[in-house]
Amino acid sequence: MKIVVTASKPSLDSPVDARFGRAPYFIAVDTETGEWEAHDNKQNLNAAQGAGIQAAETVSRLGAEAVITGHCGPKAYRTLTAAGIGIAVGAEGTVAEAVEAYKNGKLTPADSPDVEGHWA
Repeated sequence: MKIVVTASKPSLDSPVDARFGRAPYFIAVDTETGEWEAHDNKQNLNAAQGAGIQAAETVSRLGAEAVITGHCGPKAYRTLTAAGIGIAVGAEGTVAEAVEAYKNGKLTPADSPDVEGHWA
């Protein structure tokens, strides 16, 4: 399974970034092989609007089946769910710890956005 985790830095030891659309990096992790790759999200860091939608489109292009993040706003939530991508919010710790928590069923799938739009 390919999971994308929002990250502050481009490594598995990076803290999970609480923001989905404006996270500096997305770490794509293959849960079966352990292979991972960092992707920068700089095009959305200072976007006036649409960061969540654009970030969701990026994650979809990466082939993600699920996203792990701290929070997810309404537009990103709608875009991700329309693409069939699962969302787990409330993640903390490092990217590696969040992936393990997800694999062990310790992160609950989101059934709605958990922040308003334009959350910073």
